[in-house]
Amino acid sequence: MNLLGIDFEDWYHPQLVEPFVSEEKKIPTMFRGLDKILDLLRKNDSKATFFVVGDLLESNPEILDKIMSEGHEIGFHTMKHTRLDSPNFRPEFKEELKKFEKLTSGKSIGFRAPTFSLNEKSSWAIDELVSNGYKYDSSIMPAKTNMYGMPSAERSPYRITNSSLGKNDPNGTLIEFPLLVTKFLGKTIPAAGGFYLRALPLKIIKNAIKSYEEKEIPASLYIHSWELTPEYIPRIKLPIKSHFITYHKIEKTFSKMNELLKKFEFTAFESYLSKIPNK
Repeated sequence: MNLLGIDFEDWYHPQLVEPFVSEEKKIPTMFRGLDKILDLLRKNDSKATFFVVGDLLESNPEILDKIMSEGHEIGFHTMKHTRLDSPNFRPEFKEELKKFEKLTSGKSIGFRAPTFSLNEKSSWAIDELVSNGYKYDSSIMPAKTNMYGMPSAERSPYRITNSSLGKNDPNGTLIEFPLLVTKFLGKTIPAAGGFYLRALPLKIIKNAIKSYEEKEIPASLYIHSWELTPEYIPRIKLPIKSHFITYHKIEKTFSKMNELLKKFEFTAFESYLSKIPNK
């Protein structure tokens, strides 16, 4: 059984986009595409964890009921899609955790850091999550990119602590679900979703999932809500590289994800966690 996380954020939240959008133009549109995403999951008998940016629940509270009424789970993706390693973010994060708990009536026990920004500079977040009753995290990418990554991290789920981000710590209480990676042209690269799902041949993603299944490791995939519903994205002018990473083959995302859901079994993180012995 594999794991699927929907990073439910709006078109202006991505790190490569946000600096180019003025505050008055940050108008939520992703709530319009939620039914399309839920229908995709329903038709493929798949469950997912929706890692939601809290601000979107404030502006459209019906999102929570829609997601949970379909048997999916809610996870936390910060309130404004702020990188954890942003300067002096810890006090704000503590308040955000409390705010999200109120918004979701305490239903969230899982977290994903925006832009996979859990690293040595932001390891404090693990203690904050534990103290607020969180049971798991899925923010570690065991491959290095220009924006994130921890190539030495384990690939199977493990117990993570603020002093042991990439290796199992028996004293840890928070379970880390690292993201799917694979080998491509001799290099370890992400294969879990996002730009890599759009840019890589689907066969490579499928083979990566099969490889994990053969090793009895859950393949943890992610996809952004705006990638599945590009019809609700205002295309804005970005620097060439950022434009490529953000929009490249975005119209193919839905069909690619549909094919993966048809071929492999996916469930939500909390559901999987409940079946792990001695968790």
